[in-house]
Amino acid sequence: MIYSDDVMIELRRDFHKIPEPGFEEFKTSARIKKQVDDMPQEYLTIEPWETGYFIKVQGSNPSQTIGYRTDIDGLPVDEKTGLPFASEHEGFMHACGHDFHMTIALSLLNHFAHEQPKDNLLFIFQPAEEGPGGAEPMMQSAIFKQWKPDWMMALHVDPLRQVGTISTKPGLLFANTGEFNLHLEGKGGHAAFPHDANDMVVASSYMVTQLQSIISRRINPLDSAVITIGKIESGKKENIIADRADTEGTIRTRSKEAMQLVKQNILDMGEGISKSFQCNVDVEWGSSYKQVWNDEARVSSFMNFVEADPNVQFELSKEAMTGEDFGFFLDEIPGFMFWLGVDGEAGLHEPTLNPKEAAIPIAVETVKNYLTSEMKR
Repeated sequence: MIYSDDVMIELRRDFHKIPEPGFEEFKTSARIKKQVDDMPQEYLTIEPWETGYFIKVQGSNPSQTIGYRTDIDGLPVDEKTGLPFASEHEGFMHACGHDFHMTIALSLLNHFAHEQPKDNLLFIFQPAEEGPGGAEPMMQSAIFKQWKPDWMMALHVDPLRQVGTISTKPGLLFANTGEFNLHLEGKGGHAAFPHDANDMVVASSYMVTQLQSIISRRINPLDSAVITIGKIESGKKENIIADRADTEGTIRTRSKEAMQLVKQNILDMGEGISKSFQCNVDVEWGSSYKQVWNDEARVSSFMNFVEADPNVQFELSKEAMTGEDFGFFLDEIPGFMFWLGVDGEAGLHEPTLNPKEAAIPIAVETVKNYLTSEMKR
């Protein structure tokens, strides 16, 4: 059965109810498997990987393998949409549209399971996009190396664009990103005797302030970079000087060179704070995602196709400081990512995000027709 619009919407709502953290997408994985098991199996080969899957569609007369990737994890966000199909998992939400992404991928897979494509297709259901990062280890698996696609594509919902709009560009689309944790440890004490302690609230405040000077004074103004501190934890009570402060942040840069420069400056500033406040400063690096770089030939082919399609509106995108570990795939394999307009009012990662479901069949039809046209070349 080719999915109707109602089936796609029901599937999306099922996924929306069960957002799960990276590498713990157990209910999501089972739901994907059930959906695939209900499809015709003649052309399909499925290989599990962690909580994700590689699913190959055998072409009738293949001259290439085309990859299509979707992400499957949720975010640690308390949903506040009030929807009847809101998240059933407290503290987690599909606030980045991965419920849309999975639905679109499964709908495409279902179509080609019913109507055999000319070329091989590799559908990748990737865990842990939001962290700690599933793309890089997935690429290192034996099955990926065996089925490695010649080129790849993926999409990301964009609540700032209207339904029916598709947007992308050649070259840099999403930034290089890196996460870091700063652990400062000194000597606590009584608030009345600051000279007998090393106050880590003060030390971490200086560190956070100085970090912003990296952007304003160390990065070329013609380049771009962002450092955001999203979390600080320190202290136990108002009259106790804190002996520890833990700070979590993220880095976004346009260029790989800027990323290395920012990281080195964070290390250097940590050494300076350590000496100034007689404390220990430990820098712990978290997930790092490579830039999403759209192959010019591949994305131009897609842009030309969309511009000629009367059912959608194409907009040339600007590059964004958004992070996406699809960049690991594109660092090795030519391909592209595009924005899908979903007109969601609230933005990505917001607890009230409510994308319009009318975008789902539009995406499925557009990508299905594009892939079919590429296989006729």
